[in-house]
Amino acid sequence: MASARLPLALRWQRLLDPAWGRAITTPRLTLRPPRMADAVAFFAYAKDEQVARYVLWDSHLSLRDSRLALRAIRQGNRTRGIITFAICPRQSDQLIGTIGPVWVDWGNRACEVGFSMARAHWGQGLMTEALSAFLRYAFFDLGLNRVEGQYDLRNPASGRVMHKAGMAYEGKLRQRLFYKGEYADVGLYAVIREVWASSAM
Repeated sequence: MASARLPLALRWQRLLDPAWGRAITTPRLTLRPPRMADAVAFFAYAKDEQVARYVLWDSHLSLRDSRLALRAIRQGNRTRGIITFAICPRQSDQLIGTIGPVWVDWGNRACEVGFSMARAHWGQGLMTEALSAFLRYAFFDLGLNRVEGQYDLRNPASGRVMHKAGMAYEGKLRQRLFYKGEYADVGLYAVIREVWASSAM
């Protein structure tokens, strides 16, 4: 069972470390904690039914939906000790996606990662770049040992993102999820720190 309690060392880190939650940069992206000022940019892509088709949340119907989602993300960032990041192009700092934990199990040093991105930015390798940065953060900043991700098998592009970021396919889970009124078969990808570190060197 996933632990909801943040380890003591990380609780002290949040209190004492002024760099907690600092941005992560990649060649094309900045991953940073989201702000309430991101609501308009968030709504601009989260209202897209194609973006929301294969994620667990429904497309946003109003700016209020986006604000409520941002508040929930920010609250989770304050309490879980692991950040859901806003994905932003380095040149604009405008939110074009999010990436972060679906759940975290501190006792077993594992988490599941979830992500989404505005449709205008699909097919450019940006999500693979963001996921690679998240894996480095999870393994080396947080000391996690395993990161996994699930995807609806009708959305193979999500599986390709995880494969390109160095995660390995672990199998098909039949009717693993019930969402948006139907059961979905999902694929499971995962990677452990030792394997990912050796391939990322």
